[in-house]
Amino acid sequence: MRISSSNLLAALLTALTWHARAQVLSPAEITDPAIRSLQQGHLEELRTIPAALAGHHFPYSFYFSRRLDLSQRDQERSDQRSIQFDRFQGQVVLKITGNYFAAYSAERMTNQERARQTFRDVMLPILQAAAPALARAEVPDAFALEISHHVIRKVLGVDTESAENVVLVLPKASAQRLVDAHDEAARVAAVLEGAAYLNGSPLSFWPGEVKDSPTIQVSAAPAASLPPSNEPKERKAEYRDTFTRMLKELDSQAHFVSYAPPSFIVFRGVQYLQLPITTTLVASDSGSQYKLAALAFDRHVAHLIRPVLAYFKDSADFTGIDFSTTVRGAGGNTDTEGGEAVEFIFPLSALRAYEQFDLTGQQLLDTGIVLINGERAGLNLQTAEAYGRPPE
Repeated sequence: MRISSSNLLAALLTALTWHARAQVLSPAEITDPAIRSLQQGHLEELRTIPAALAGHHFPYSFYFSRRLDLSQRDQERSDQRSIQFDRFQGQVVLKITGNYFAAYSAERMTNQERARQTFRDVMLPILQAAAPALARAEVPDAFALEISHHVIRKVLGVDTESAENVVLVLPKASAQRLVDAHDEAARVAAVLEGAAYLNGSPLSFWPGEVKDSPTIQVSAAPAASLPPSNEPKERKAEYRDTFTRMLKELDSQAHFVSYAPPSFIVFRGVQYLQLPITTTLVASDSGSQYKLAALAFDRHVAHLIRPVLAYFKDSADFTGIDFSTTVRGAGGNTDTEGGEAVEFIFPLSALRAYEQFDLTGQQLLDTGIVLINGERAGLNLQTAEAYGRPPE
């Protein structure tokens, strides 16, 4: 059967329209009424973003994605609706997440070089499509891009491949300056007005450039890093003195993250106290992300629970505590080296039971939620530490 050129054009336009719809989150799935209204009101502008990128050739396969750190086979069958408005630190952001199936060599490329390459290959084209699409709109305040790529490292002489997550939070005005820039210096200047992170740790795509320290805090769990509402300022003020004492008295044991102080976040509609910390394991503790997460709990987080709870003996106005840690090997530079981002999210009731020795560490883990690099994971301590895998 012969297809006329007009019918072919119509079919192509229909396919592009469906493609754009498939990568923009439906407003009905957004629980925040104000954000849902924004998503509905700007739906057509949002759909122009993937449509504008439909003809772009990425050096390696790229997918919009609701989940990071997927295999390419799983990604092809997974939900690719990732373009959505969200809230972050009191701002409205346009959040875009995706998986980029480039695999960089850790021996040949530094952290900054890998992150910079993903910025050039993926983030820059996305911003070149997104900024013009919303140029006349009052929103967003900023663009928040979360892109996962892969890195190949030698572990005990064997090449292993794992994911790294790059985050860029860029004010809208800076994104427009980036798009309008006619030379590399102007593009660099625009990007440096935002904040970039690799696996939750701040970095600069251009480490030789000088910029002010970012005031934006990004969670170590990229896919879940943008909370649905801003932190209640009154509650933070109420606990200011407590936080100050805890940071001073426990830092040598907890290794708090200097650029991300304790804060209250909304998780599943209720308030949790988030404590960003760094866990440094010994050099021999190499293994899977499950083994590293288990060791981080046994050797670090479990020993913090009782000291931390001592500062909140009578607290009942938040639901639980999120111990948010970046797990690193010994000798890593905490400002530049990546690591596994792990969050241990526990209800206060279970933490207090553990404090009184009514729960074992494994029982406590079973009551809570563990996120590894932004994805929920089951964690059996004995299995993970012995065999480096999740429970079957």
